[in-house]
Amino acid sequence: MKKTKMSYEEAIDYLFGLQKYGIKFGLNKTSNLLKAFGNPHHGKKYIHIAGTNGKGSVAAMAESILIKSGLKVGFYSSPHLVRFTERFRINGREMATEKAAALTEELTSIMPPKDPPTFFEVVTAMALIYFAREAVDIALIEVGMGGRLDATNVIRPLVSVITNISLEHQFFLGSRLLDIAGEKGGIIKKGVDIVTAATQPSVIKRFEALCEEKKAPFWRVGKDIRYRSNHSGFNYYGLDQDLKGLELGLSGEFQKRNATLSLGVIELLMRKGFDIYTFHIVEGIKEAFWPGRMQVVSKHPLIMLDGAHNPGAIRELARSVKENFSYQRLILVIGVMGDKDIRKMMREILPIADEVIFTRARYFRSASPERLMQEASSMGGSGEIAPLLSEAIDRAREMARPEDMILICGSLFTVGEAMSYFDPEGCKPDGL
Repeated sequence: MKKTKMSYEEAIDYLFGLQKYGIKFGLNKTSNLLKAFGNPHHGKKYIHIAGTNGKGSVAAMAESILIKSGLKVGFYSSPHLVRFTERFRINGREMATEKAAALTEELTSIMPPKDPPTFFEVVTAMALIYFAREAVDIALIEVGMGGRLDATNVIRPLVSVITNISLEHQFFLGSRLLDIAGEKGGIIKKGVDIVTAATQPSVIKRFEALCEEKKAPFWRVGKDIRYRSNHSGFNYYGLDQDLKGLELGLSGEFQKRNATLSLGVIELLMRKGFDIYTFHIVEGIKEAFWPGRMQVVSKHPLIMLDGAHNPGAIRELARSVKENFSYQRLILVIGVMGDKDIRKMMREILPIADEVIFTRARYFRSASPERLMQEASSMGGSGEIAPLLSEAIDRAREMARPEDMILICGSLFTVGEAMSYFDPEGCKPDGL
Protein backbone atom coordinates (compact mmCIF):
# COMPACT_ATOMS: atom_id res chain seq x y z
CA MET A 1 0.00 0.00 0.00
CA LYS A 2 1.40 3.42 -0.87
CA LYS A 3 2.18 5.53 2.11
CA THR A 4 -0.60 8.00 2.90
CA LYS A 5 0.23 11.68 3.35
CA MET A 6 -2.46 12.01 5.99
CA SER A 7 -1.84 10.40 9.38
CA TYR A 8 -4.60 8.60 11.26
CA GLU A 9 -4.64 11.36 13.88
CA GLU A 10 -5.04 14.01 11.17
CA ALA A 11 -7.81 11.97 9.54
CA ILE A 12 -9.72 11.66 12.81
CA ASP A 13 -9.33 15.37 13.55
CA TYR A 14 -10.63 16.23 10.09
CA LEU A 15 -13.58 13.84 10.19
CA PHE A 16 -14.76 14.88 13.62
CA GLY A 17 -14.33 18.50 12.56
CA LEU A 18 -17.14 17.85 10.08
CA GLN A 19 -19.53 17.45 13.01
CA LYS A 20 -19.77 21.25 13.13
CA TYR A 21 -22.01 20.96 10.05
CA GLY A 22 -24.51 19.06 12.18
CA ILE A 23 -27.06 16.53 10.96
CA LYS A 24 -28.43 17.03 7.46
CA PHE A 25 -30.83 14.53 5.94
CA GLY A 26 -30.64 13.57 2.30
CA LEU A 27 -28.92 11.12 -0.01
CA ASN A 28 -27.41 13.44 -2.63
CA LYS A 29 -24.05 14.13 -1.00
CA THR A 30 -23.43 10.48 -0.13
CA SER A 31 -24.45 9.49 -3.66
CA ASN A 32 -22.12 12.09 -5.15
CA LEU A 33 -19.18 10.87 -3.07
CA LEU A 34 -19.80 7.29 -4.16
CA LYS A 35 -20.28 8.33 -7.80
CA ALA A 36 -16.80 9.87 -7.75
CA PHE A 37 -15.48 6.43 -6.78
CA GLY A 38 -17.41 4.62 -9.53
CA ASN A 39 -20.44 3.68 -7.40
CA PRO A 40 -18.73 0.75 -5.66
CA HIS A 41 -21.90 -0.05 -3.70
CA HIS A 42 -23.92 -0.95 -6.78
CA GLY A 43 -24.59 -4.65 -7.22
CA LYS A 44 -23.29 -5.58 -3.77
CA LYS A 45 -25.12 -7.64 -1.14
CA TYR A 46 -26.40 -5.92 1.99
CA ILE A 47 -28.69 -6.26 4.97
CA HIS A 48 -30.07 -2.85 5.99
CA ILE A 49 -31.11 -2.42 9.64
CA ALA A 50 -33.20 0.43 11.07
CA GLY A 51 -35.16 0.79 14.31
CA THR A 52 -35.15 2.50 17.68
CA ASN A 53 -33.38 -0.15 19.77
CA GLY A 54 -31.53 -3.40 19.09
CA LYS A 55 -30.01 -2.62 15.68
CA GLY A 56 -26.48 -3.51 16.74
CA SER A 57 -27.52 -6.65 18.60
CA VAL A 58 -29.56 -7.96 15.65
CA ALA A 59 -26.65 -7.24 13.31
CA ALA A 60 -24.09 -8.83 15.66
CA MET A 61 -26.06 -12.09 15.82
CA ALA A 62 -26.56 -12.22 12.05
CA GLU A 63 -22.86 -11.38 11.57
CA SER A 64 -21.79 -14.25 13.84
CA ILE A 65 -23.95 -16.78 11.99
CA LEU A 66 -22.82 -15.59 8.56
CA ILE A 67 -19.14 -15.78 9.58
CA LYS A 68 -19.72 -19.32 10.86
CA SER A 69 -21.10 -20.21 7.42
CA GLY A 70 -17.77 -19.27 5.87
CA LEU A 71 -18.67 -15.87 4.41
CA LYS A 72 -16.59 -12.69 4.47
CA VAL A 73 -18.90 -10.33 6.34
CA GLY A 74 -18.77 -6.54 6.63
CA PHE A 75 -20.49 -4.67 9.48
CA TYR A 76 -20.98 -0.90 9.60
CA SER A 77 -22.30 0.48 12.90
CA SER A 78 -22.52 3.74 14.82
CA PRO A 79 -21.58 5.30 17.10
CA HIS A 80 -18.30 3.72 18.14
CA LEU A 81 -17.66 3.01 21.82
CA VAL A 82 -13.92 3.66 22.05
CA ARG A 83 -12.23 3.92 18.64
CA PHE A 84 -13.45 5.34 15.34
CA THR A 85 -12.33 2.21 13.46
CA GLU A 86 -14.86 0.08 15.40
CA ARG A 87 -17.47 1.38 12.97
CA PHE A 88 -16.06 -0.79 10.17
CA ARG A 89 -15.60 -4.51 10.78
CA ILE A 90 -14.84 -7.41 8.49
CA ASN A 91 -15.29 -10.81 10.12
CA GLY A 92 -15.13 -9.11 13.50
CA ARG A 93 -11.87 -7.19 12.86
CA GLU A 94 -11.76 -3.41 12.90
CA MET A 95 -10.50 -1.45 9.92
CA ALA A 96 -6.76 -0.76 10.16
CA THR A 97 -5.93 2.83 11.07
CA GLU A 98 -3.77 3.13 7.95
CA LYS A 99 -6.74 2.29 5.74
CA ALA A 100 -8.95 4.75 7.60
CA ALA A 101 -6.38 7.50 6.99
CA ALA A 102 -5.91 6.59 3.31
CA LEU A 103 -9.65 6.51 2.64
CA THR A 104 -10.14 9.83 4.41
CA GLU A 105 -7.43 11.39 2.25
CA GLU A 106 -9.04 10.03 -0.93
CA LEU A 107 -12.46 11.32 0.07
CA THR A 108 -11.22 14.77 1.04
CA SER A 109 -9.56 15.13 -2.34
CA ILE A 110 -12.95 15.10 -4.12
CA MET A 111 -15.08 16.92 -1.52
CA PRO A 112 -16.25 20.48 -2.33
CA PRO A 113 -14.53 22.73 0.26
CA LYS A 114 -17.31 25.33 0.34
CA ASP A 115 -20.15 22.85 0.82
CA PRO A 116 -18.68 19.70 2.40
CA PRO A 117 -20.77 16.67 3.38
CA THR A 118 -21.49 15.92 7.02
CA PHE A 119 -19.46 13.56 9.18
CA PHE A 120 -21.97 10.71 8.80
CA GLU A 121 -22.24 11.12 5.02
CA VAL A 122 -18.47 10.85 4.62
CA VAL A 123 -18.14 7.94 7.04
CA THR A 124 -20.98 6.04 5.34
CA ALA A 125 -19.32 6.48 1.94
CA MET A 126 -16.05 5.31 3.52
CA ALA A 127 -17.73 2.12 4.77
CA LEU A 128 -19.27 1.25 1.40
CA ILE A 129 -16.01 1.91 -0.47
CA TYR A 130 -14.05 -0.15 2.07
CA PHE A 131 -16.38 -3.15 1.91
CA ALA A 132 -16.38 -3.08 -1.90
CA ARG A 133 -12.58 -2.94 -2.12
CA GLU A 134 -12.22 -5.73 0.42
CA ALA A 135 -14.71 -7.82 -1.61
CA VAL A 136 -16.94 -8.84 1.29
CA ASP A 137 -19.61 -11.40 0.45
CA ILE A 138 -22.29 -9.46 2.32
CA ALA A 139 -22.38 -6.40 4.59
CA LEU A 140 -24.66 -5.47 7.48
CA ILE A 141 -25.40 -1.73 7.37
CA GLU A 142 -26.87 -0.04 10.43
CA VAL A 143 -28.96 3.10 9.88
CA GLY A 144 -27.67 6.20 11.66
CA MET A 145 -30.96 8.01 12.28
CA GLY A 146 -34.41 7.46 10.82
CA GLY A 147 -34.06 5.71 7.48
CA ARG A 148 -35.74 7.43 4.55
CA LEU A 149 -33.17 10.23 4.29
CA ASP A 150 -30.35 8.55 6.19
CA ALA A 151 -27.05 8.39 4.29
CA THR A 152 -27.11 4.58 4.39
CA ASN A 153 -30.29 4.50 2.30
CA VAL A 154 -28.24 4.68 -0.90
CA ILE A 155 -27.92 0.88 -0.83
CA ARG A 156 -30.29 -1.73 -2.24
CA PRO A 157 -30.27 -4.63 0.24
CA LEU A 158 -31.26 -8.27 -0.01
CA VAL A 159 -33.27 -7.90 3.21
CA SER A 160 -34.40 -4.82 5.14
CA VAL A 161 -34.95 -4.88 8.91
CA ILE A 162 -36.83 -2.56 11.28
CA THR A 163 -36.25 -3.70 14.84
CA ASN A 164 -38.89 -1.68 16.71
CA ILE A 165 -40.37 1.80 16.92
CA SER A 166 -40.62 4.23 19.82
CA LEU A 167 -40.35 7.99 20.24
CA GLU A 168 -36.80 9.22 19.59
CA HIS A 169 -35.00 12.08 17.84
CA GLN A 170 -38.37 13.84 17.57
CA PHE A 171 -36.79 17.13 16.48
CA PHE A 172 -35.53 15.37 13.35
CA LEU A 173 -38.00 12.53 12.79
CA GLY A 174 -41.34 14.02 13.86
CA SER A 175 -43.32 14.32 17.07
CA ARG A 176 -45.68 11.36 16.54
CA LEU A 177 -44.99 7.64 16.54
CA LEU A 178 -46.40 7.35 13.02
CA ASP A 179 -44.08 10.10 11.80
CA ILE A 180 -41.12 8.13 13.10
CA ALA A 181 -42.50 4.89 11.64
CA GLY A 182 -42.82 6.61 8.26
CA GLU A 183 -39.18 7.76 8.37
CA LYS A 184 -37.88 4.33 9.38
CA GLY A 185 -40.19 2.68 6.86
CA GLY A 186 -38.38 4.70 4.22
CA ILE A 187 -35.79 1.91 3.97
CA ILE A 188 -38.46 -0.38 2.46
CA LYS A 189 -37.47 -0.93 -1.17
CA LYS A 190 -39.45 -2.20 -4.14
CA GLY A 191 -39.54 -6.00 -4.07
CA VAL A 192 -37.13 -6.33 -1.11
CA ASP A 193 -38.14 -8.48 1.88
CA ILE A 194 -38.71 -6.50 5.09
CA VAL A 195 -38.83 -8.12 8.54
CA THR A 196 -39.78 -6.28 11.73
CA ALA A 197 -40.29 -6.80 15.45
CA ALA A 198 -42.51 -3.70 15.79
CA THR A 199 -45.65 -4.35 17.83
CA GLN A 200 -47.90 -1.28 17.68
CA PRO A 201 -50.98 -1.90 15.46
CA SER A 202 -50.80 1.60 13.92
CA VAL A 203 -47.10 1.13 13.07
CA ILE A 204 -47.71 -2.30 11.57
CA LYS A 205 -50.55 -0.87 9.49
CA ARG A 206 -48.22 1.86 8.20
CA PHE A 207 -45.57 -0.71 7.26
CA GLU A 208 -48.18 -2.92 5.57
CA ALA A 209 -49.28 0.02 3.43
CA LEU A 210 -45.69 0.84 2.45
CA CYS A 211 -45.01 -2.82 1.60
CA GLU A 212 -48.15 -3.08 -0.51
CA GLU A 213 -47.14 0.07 -2.38
CA LYS A 214 -43.60 -1.25 -2.96
CA LYS A 215 -44.65 -4.87 -3.50
CA ALA A 216 -42.21 -5.82 -0.73
CA PRO A 217 -42.79 -9.11 1.15
CA PHE A 218 -43.56 -8.26 4.80
CA TRP A 219 -42.59 -10.55 7.71
CA ARG A 220 -43.31 -10.02 11.40
CA VAL A 221 -41.96 -11.35 14.68
CA GLY A 222 -44.95 -12.72 16.56
CA LYS A 223 -46.81 -13.67 13.40
CA ASP A 224 -44.56 -15.21 10.73
CA ILE A 225 -41.62 -15.94 13.02
CA ARG A 226 -42.04 -16.64 16.74
CA TYR A 227 -40.09 -17.59 19.82
CA ARG A 228 -40.64 -19.09 23.24
CA SER A 229 -38.51 -19.24 26.37
CA ASN A 230 -38.47 -22.22 28.69
CA HIS A 231 -36.15 -23.92 31.17
CA SER A 232 -34.25 -25.73 28.41
CA GLY A 233 -33.44 -22.51 26.54
CA PHE A 234 -34.78 -20.45 23.67
CA ASN A 235 -37.01 -21.98 21.00
CA TYR A 236 -37.37 -20.47 17.54
CA TYR A 237 -40.31 -21.16 15.23
CA GLY A 238 -39.43 -19.78 11.84
CA LEU A 239 -40.39 -19.55 8.20
CA ASP A 240 -38.97 -22.93 7.22
CA GLN A 241 -37.57 -24.53 10.36
CA ASP A 242 -37.97 -24.80 14.11
CA LEU A 243 -34.92 -24.68 16.36
CA LYS A 244 -35.16 -25.67 20.01
CA GLY A 245 -32.86 -25.17 22.98
CA LEU A 246 -30.81 -22.37 21.42
CA GLU A 247 -28.29 -20.61 23.68
CA LEU A 248 -27.77 -16.88 23.23
CA GLY A 249 -24.39 -15.22 23.61
CA LEU A 250 -26.05 -11.88 24.41
CA SER A 251 -27.64 -11.46 27.86
CA GLY A 252 -31.10 -10.08 28.55
CA GLU A 253 -34.64 -11.30 27.98
CA PHE A 254 -35.11 -8.67 25.25
CA GLN A 255 -32.30 -10.29 23.25
CA LYS A 256 -34.56 -13.25 22.51
CA ARG A 257 -36.78 -11.01 20.43
CA ASN A 258 -33.71 -9.55 18.72
CA ALA A 259 -32.45 -13.08 18.08
CA THR A 260 -35.77 -14.07 16.51
CA LEU A 261 -35.55 -11.09 14.18
CA SER A 262 -31.97 -11.99 13.29
CA LEU A 263 -32.88 -15.62 12.59
CA GLY A 264 -35.72 -14.45 10.37
CA VAL A 265 -33.17 -12.52 8.30
CA ILE A 266 -30.95 -15.60 8.09
CA GLU A 267 -33.85 -17.75 6.87
CA LEU A 268 -34.66 -15.20 4.18
CA LEU A 269 -31.02 -15.31 3.05
CA MET A 270 -31.23 -19.10 2.95
CA ARG A 271 -34.26 -18.80 0.69
CA LYS A 272 -32.12 -16.62 -1.58
CA GLY A 273 -29.50 -19.35 -1.94
CA PHE A 274 -27.05 -18.75 0.90
CA ASP A 275 -25.49 -21.97 2.20
CA ILE A 276 -26.26 -21.62 5.90
CA TYR A 277 -26.92 -24.72 7.96
CA THR A 278 -28.39 -25.41 11.37
CA PHE A 279 -25.01 -25.88 13.07
CA HIS A 280 -23.91 -22.45 11.77
CA ILE A 281 -27.00 -20.93 13.38
CA VAL A 282 -26.58 -22.79 16.68
CA GLU A 283 -22.89 -21.89 17.03
CA GLY A 284 -23.26 -18.37 15.67
CA ILE A 285 -26.10 -17.31 17.93
CA LYS A 286 -24.27 -18.75 20.95
CA GLU A 287 -20.97 -16.98 20.21
CA ALA A 288 -22.38 -13.58 19.19
CA PHE A 289 -20.86 -10.68 21.11
CA TRP A 290 -21.79 -7.01 21.08
CA PRO A 291 -19.74 -4.89 23.51
CA GLY A 292 -21.39 -2.49 25.90
CA ARG A 293 -24.69 -4.35 26.02
CA MET A 294 -25.17 -6.00 29.41
CA GLN A 295 -21.43 -6.60 29.38
CA VAL A 296 -20.04 -7.98 32.64
CA VAL A 297 -16.54 -6.67 33.44
CA SER A 298 -16.22 -7.92 37.05
CA LYS A 299 -17.88 -10.56 39.21
CA HIS A 300 -17.01 -9.67 42.84
CA PRO A 301 -18.69 -7.25 42.96
CA LEU A 302 -20.68 -7.80 39.80
CA ILE A 303 -20.05 -4.82 37.50
CA MET A 304 -22.06 -4.50 34.30
CA LEU A 305 -22.01 -1.96 31.46
CA ASP A 306 -25.00 -1.22 29.26
CA GLY A 307 -25.48 1.46 26.62
CA ALA A 308 -29.28 1.80 27.00
CA HIS A 309 -29.89 5.45 26.11
CA ASN A 310 -33.64 5.94 25.76
CA PRO A 311 -36.69 5.10 27.89
CA GLY A 312 -37.59 1.89 26.04
CA ALA A 313 -34.08 0.45 26.20
CA ILE A 314 -33.53 1.37 29.82
CA ARG A 315 -36.90 -0.14 30.76
CA GLU A 316 -35.83 -3.47 29.26
CA LEU A 317 -32.46 -3.19 30.99
CA ALA A 318 -34.10 -2.64 34.39
CA ARG A 319 -36.39 -5.61 33.84
CA SER A 320 -33.54 -7.89 32.78
CA VAL A 321 -31.36 -6.87 35.74
CA LYS A 322 -34.17 -7.60 38.21
CA GLU A 323 -35.09 -10.93 36.63
CA ASN A 324 -31.69 -12.35 35.71
CA PHE A 325 -29.17 -11.20 38.31
CA SER A 326 -28.75 -11.84 42.04
CA TYR A 327 -27.26 -9.13 44.23
CA GLN A 328 -27.59 -7.58 47.67
CA ARG A 329 -27.62 -3.91 46.68
CA LEU A 330 -27.56 -2.24 43.27
CA ILE A 331 -25.29 0.79 42.89
CA LEU A 332 -26.22 2.77 39.79
CA VAL A 333 -23.69 4.93 37.95
CA ILE A 334 -25.52 6.92 35.30
CA GLY A 335 -24.47 9.43 32.65
CA VAL A 336 -26.93 10.54 29.95
CA MET A 337 -26.74 12.76 26.88
CA GLY A 338 -28.48 16.11 27.26
CA ASP A 339 -30.81 15.64 24.28
CA LYS A 340 -32.41 12.47 25.69
CA ASP A 341 -35.67 12.17 27.63
CA ILE A 342 -33.86 12.17 30.97
CA ARG A 343 -36.98 12.27 33.13
CA LYS A 344 -38.49 9.15 31.55
CA MET A 345 -35.18 7.32 31.67
CA MET A 346 -34.81 8.12 35.39
CA ARG A 347 -38.33 6.95 36.03
CA GLU A 348 -37.50 3.55 34.55
CA ILE A 349 -34.11 2.90 36.18
CA LEU A 350 -34.12 4.63 39.59
CA PRO A 351 -36.61 2.23 41.26
CA ILE A 352 -34.18 -0.72 41.00
CA ALA A 353 -31.24 1.20 42.51
CA ASP A 354 -30.23 1.30 46.18
CA GLU A 355 -27.52 3.92 45.62
CA VAL A 356 -27.12 6.34 42.70
CA ILE A 357 -24.10 8.28 41.45
CA PHE A 358 -24.85 10.91 38.80
CA THR A 359 -21.97 11.63 36.44
CA ARG A 360 -21.12 12.49 32.84
CA ALA A 361 -18.98 11.18 29.99
CA ARG A 362 -16.28 13.43 28.54
CA TYR A 363 -18.42 14.34 25.54
CA PHE A 364 -19.91 17.71 24.66
CA ARG A 365 -23.48 16.38 24.44
CA SER A 366 -23.43 14.97 27.99
CA ALA A 367 -25.97 16.31 30.49
CA SER A 368 -24.42 17.71 33.66
CA PRO A 369 -24.60 15.50 36.77
CA GLU A 370 -26.43 18.38 38.47
CA ARG A 371 -29.19 18.22 35.86
CA LEU A 372 -29.51 14.46 36.26
CA MET A 373 -29.75 14.81 40.03
CA GLN A 374 -32.33 17.59 39.69
CA GLU A 375 -34.52 15.41 37.46
CA ALA A 376 -34.19 12.52 39.92
CA SER A 377 -34.96 14.75 42.92
CA SER A 378 -38.16 15.99 41.27
CA MET A 379 -39.39 12.38 41.34
CA GLY A 380 -38.29 11.73 44.91
CA GLY A 381 -34.96 10.18 43.99
CA SER A 382 -31.65 10.89 45.67
CA GLY A 383 -27.96 10.22 45.18
CA GLU A 384 -24.61 11.91 44.87
CA ILE A 385 -22.63 13.65 42.16
CA ALA A 386 -19.25 12.74 40.66
CA PRO A 387 -18.06 15.26 38.03
CA LEU A 388 -15.99 12.66 36.17
CA LEU A 389 -17.00 9.13 35.22
CA SER A 390 -13.72 7.72 36.54
CA GLU A 391 -14.47 9.31 39.93
CA ALA A 392 -18.01 7.88 39.84
CA ILE A 393 -16.71 4.36 39.20
CA ASP A 394 -14.07 4.71 41.92
CA ARG A 395 -16.76 5.84 44.35
CA ALA A 396 -19.09 2.96 43.38
CA ARG A 397 -16.31 0.43 43.95
CA GLU A 398 -15.59 1.94 47.37
CA MET A 399 -19.28 1.57 48.30
CA ALA A 400 -19.75 -1.94 46.91
CA ARG A 401 -19.47 -5.14 48.89
CA PRO A 402 -18.65 -8.42 47.08
CA GLU A 403 -22.33 -9.42 46.96
CA ASP A 404 -23.45 -6.07 45.45
CA MET A 405 -23.90 -5.07 41.80
CA ILE A 406 -22.65 -1.92 40.06
CA LEU A 407 -24.57 -0.95 36.92
CA ILE A 408 -23.00 1.67 34.65
CA CYS A 409 -25.44 2.92 32.02
CA GLY A 410 -27.29 5.79 30.37
CA SER A 411 -25.34 6.28 27.14
CA LEU A 412 -23.03 4.50 24.72
CA PHE A 413 -20.54 7.32 25.33
CA THR A 414 -20.66 6.60 29.06
CA VAL A 415 -20.12 2.90 28.40
CA GLY A 416 -17.26 3.51 25.96
CA GLU A 417 -15.43 5.64 28.51
CA ALA A 418 -16.07 3.01 31.20
CA MET A 419 -14.58 0.33 28.94
CA SER A 420 -11.40 2.41 28.70
CA TYR A 421 -11.38 2.73 32.50
CA PHE A 422 -11.53 -1.04 33.03
CA ASP A 423 -9.20 -1.96 30.14
CA PRO A 424 -6.94 1.02 29.41
CA GLU A 425 -4.66 -0.91 27.04
CA GLY A 426 -7.20 -3.02 25.14
CA CYS A 427 -9.73 -0.16 24.92
CA LYS A 428 -7.40 2.76 24.34
CA PRO A 429 -9.38 5.58 22.71
CA ASP A 430 -8.22 7.55 19.69
CA GLY A 431 -5.73 10.27 20.55
CA LEU A 432 -4.41 8.62 23.75
